[in-house]
Amino acid sequence: MARHNLGTVIGFEFSRTVRKPRFWLATLAIPVVMALVFGLVFISSMASSDSADAQSEAQISFAYTDASGLIRPETAAALGGQQATNPSEAIEAVKGGELDAYFAYPADPHREPVEVTGADRGLFDNGAYEAVAEELLVTAAQAEIGNPALAAAAAGEVSVESTIYRGREVTGGFSEAIAPLMVLVVFFVVILLLANQMLASTLEEKENRVTEMILTTVNPTTLIIGKITAVFMVGAVQLLVFLSPVIIGALLARSAAPAVELSGLHLDPWTMVVGVLLLVGGFVLFTGVLVGIGAVMPTAKDAGVIFGPLMLLMFVPFYAASLIVSDPGALLVQVFTYFPLTAPVTAMLRNAFGTLPPLGAGIVIAELFLAGILVLRVAVHLFRYGSLAYSHKLNLRTALGRGAAPTGQ
Repeated sequence: MARHNLGTVIGFEFSRTVRKPRFWLATLAIPVVMALVFGLVFISSMASSDSADAQSEAQISFAYTDASGLIRPETAAALGGQQATNPSEAIEAVKGGELDAYFAYPADPHREPVEVTGADRGLFDNGAYEAVAEELLVTAAQAEIGNPALAAAAAGEVSVESTIYRGREVTGGFSEAIAPLMVLVVFFVVILLLANQMLASTLEEKENRVTEMILTTVNPTTLIIGKITAVFMVGAVQLLVFLSPVIIGALLARSAAPAVELSGLHLDPWTMVVGVLLLVGGFVLFTGVLVGIGAVMPTAKDAGVIFGPLMLLMFVPFYAASLIVSDPGALLVQVFTYFPLTAPVTAMLRNAFGTLPPLGAGIVIAELFLAGILVLRVAVHLFRYGSLAYSHKLNLRTALGRGAAPTGQ
């Protein structure tokens, strides 16, 4: 009978959630918004790159004076410039629209700035003047050096390939952190989307004052376990929705270009296993805490007073993200790593950047699961005593004390 009731609760809670249009709107909105953001960022970066290239390759009419003696007339002429005999006349020509710009090169460009006078072409296009002035000076310096290798080295036009070892294994650099950081993103999305769902699931019957009717056929423990299981199932559905565009995109990319491989993405099995365990452990812990809040508080409005600061604790480690990455041994980082409510995010960040040792990872994972299970047990106990508390908060001392009777009895 208990198993039958548990299956009924799970099926009812799961179907009630996934049948709501707002559930799918919220679930589908995340990948759509992410796709739009990534698309806009890509378009913006391409536009910025094109703008930079256009500025560096811009053809403008300019005059120049050269106190350094580095600029050759033929080099300047190739870029659309001519040597000026009178700086004042050149500046007047710019003001009158006869020239686009005038460059005054100092005797020592290393210590003194190149003075650029230009006609206004718009906030962004005005950068073309500096780009051409710098290009002319760099070209002249390279011609003066004569040796192409020395010229490239002086201009910083050298490529560097690095091979970094962690022990005897070659690390993938930042590319190793991409996949574990995606696990962190998934954790945030799932928690933020399911937190309200969990609170609503535990408070809805209480606010509608139908709990007595439900508890005549279902044990309170069975009811809350069924609700928790249904939330886990809903979370699995959301994960599939979030990951499906990535999987489909990867399959389409490989079918369109079979030779293309994700060679730049390094997946370390240990790091991914630790990341997934931290995600699940953190989810169990926060689920237990939310169930406890729903059991204690009579309404969602009252629960929101505690829910807000709880969600804030998830974001606190990001304010110390630079310290977490650069100095993982700092006292604050250690506190964040092992304090249960900040441990998931901090540990996932450290895991992604390779600063979470195996022993520390094992301690945090064990802590999250043990704390999560303990909190869930306490939350189920509180739900048994607080499920009938319609108009007031549950007295924790009474509920957790020995021999306490359920509220309403």
